[in-house]
Amino acid sequence: MVSVSKNIIKEKSFDFALRIIELTKLLVEAKEFVLSKQLLRSGTAIGALVREAEHAESKADFIHKMSIAQKEANETDYWIELLYKSDYLKKSSYESVTKDIG
Repeated sequence: MVSVSKNIIKEKSFDFALRIIELTKLLVEAKEFVLSKQLLRSGTAIGALVREAEHAESKADFIHKMSIAQKEANETDYWIELLYKSDYLKKSSYESVTKDIG
């Protein structure tokens, strides 16, 4: 029997992207379009970059793609904090979503 190992980073980044999509829907309902678009772009890019890294051409390429994913996570954290500080996000939502970035 062949053991298939899970890729936890891949799974978590995909689940996080789904959370960001749901959060963006709520922001759009609240008529916030500019910041939510930035959040959607950076928050979903993390998982896309992790997927790209799975098929990296070399170790250096893998490291490069994962480094970009980390930068996107940092940018996403920035947009979430900005949305919280500008009263678009409640404290509970802010704390819930930021724990998934770290």
